[in-house]
Amino acid sequence: MIRFENVEVSFGEKIAIPDLNLEIEQGEFFTLLGPSGCGKTTALRTLAGFIEPSRGEIYIDGKVATRLPSEKRSVGMVFQNYALFPSMSVRENIAFGLRVRKTRKAETALLVDEIAAQVELTSEQLAKNVSELSGGQQQRVAIARALVLKPRILLLDEPLSNLDAKLRVQLREQLKNLQRELGITTVYVTHDQEEALTMSDRIAVFNHGVVEQVGTPEEIYNRSGTEFVCTFVGAMNRLSGDVVHQLRQRGGTGLAAAKTSYLRLEKVSLHAPTGATAAIRLDGVVAGRSYHGSHSTYTIDSHGSSIRALVPEGGGCPLEPGSAAQLYIDPSSVLQY
Repeated sequence: MIRFENVEVSFGEKIAIPDLNLEIEQGEFFTLLGPSGCGKTTALRTLAGFIEPSRGEIYIDGKVATRLPSEKRSVGMVFQNYALFPSMSVRENIAFGLRVRKTRKAETALLVDEIAAQVELTSEQLAKNVSELSGGQQQRVAIARALVLKPRILLLDEPLSNLDAKLRVQLREQLKNLQRELGITTVYVTHDQEEALTMSDRIAVFNHGVVEQVGTPEEIYNRSGTEFVCTFVGAMNRLSGDVVHQLRQRGGTGLAAAKTSYLRLEKVSLHAPTGATAAIRLDGVVAGRSYHGSHSTYTIDSHGSSIRALVPEGGGCPLEPGSAAQLYIDPSSVLQY
């Protein structure tokens, strides 16, 4: 449905995006993920029509949209700060785009009530001023204002970043459910890896204006295509050459000694696995433990590495710092670059 073809975006001498090639399918929840300044918001704003590329083409539904004005691209945009009108009521904010289109009053009222129900805004809240609403409610107003125009594509630029952690988790789920119900193609920008992993059908990981990998959340996390993706998405252990040597000596012959090796925390076990397994045992000493409620993270010093292991709550008696520990690592879980 959406295609970036050899798109370059420059600001004067600075090239923000050198050569973007990307395809987004109809009805997909697609996330542009990366650190601040990596080009993901620039890509989104270029798709919205707020920035014109210096080279390349953008296609929407197979038609060139590169130089179409924003209002003719059938996109709805939700900004990081919501960009609501504080002097207007919630109803007036949602209806703003319809008024600009000169939609009849009766139809406007009907459409606003319809979309408000979908994003769980009550009739009492519709009558309030935007300034009287909580951050989460304001976010829903911004989404309703975008959706009431019935766009083919919904663009979201870090819409949850100004909310507290608990509310972010709650609205993340609501937003994904709403997108699934409406079946609207959604392009979502975030630097939050957990948001990207939990909400997306597919993810494009950006780094300095370049897409390092495109894939499902599972592919991005478990089969990271580059060292940058591996270290940016989720927590990682970097294994010393000595640890890799020990694994190679004890059966991990598929590991390359010359490559940089990484291992995710949950892939390290502190207990001998049951049944047939390729896990290799390494001895170490407990350097520390941090408690997170649902799990604890242990740091084990072993063969020149400080290896962290994620242990679910109830996974045995806590190990004390300074005590001996055994690590069990399956060589096939090690990522190398």
